Amino acid sequence: MIEKNLYKLELLILKSLPILIALCYLINTILSYFKIDLIFLSIIGGMSLLPIIFILVSSFVFKFCIYHRLPIYYIIISDVINYYDLYIGIPLSNRSLFIINMIIAGIFIIAIVMLKAKICKQH
Repeated sequence: MIEKNLYKLELLILKSLPILIALCYLINTILSYFKIDLIFLSIIGGMSLLPIIFILVSSFVFKFCIYHRLPIYYIIISDVINYYDLYIGIPLSNRSLFIINMIIAGIFIIAIVMLKAKICKQH
């Protein structure tokens, strides 16, 4: 019984963790644009390469729907943009970079909502 409950808890965490992390990323991006630095968002929701690979592989192992993977892809794209800008530099103003980040977030949010509605309608 305990093993079954742990399995259910593991699935719940794996399904909800990418969404929570993506929300931390989005909130942190918005607040950073307005020069508000909440360190705890980075501590709670910050990701490195190895955990994101684990979460992504786990989503395939447990056969999650695409809308469960979209927040993971958003995290990856956001990290790629941020690391590229940090180490190489993107020749855009902060406002332009913020707009690009919001467009990317908007695309992912719309895709998640549309896929969730489409997939859940079938069940």
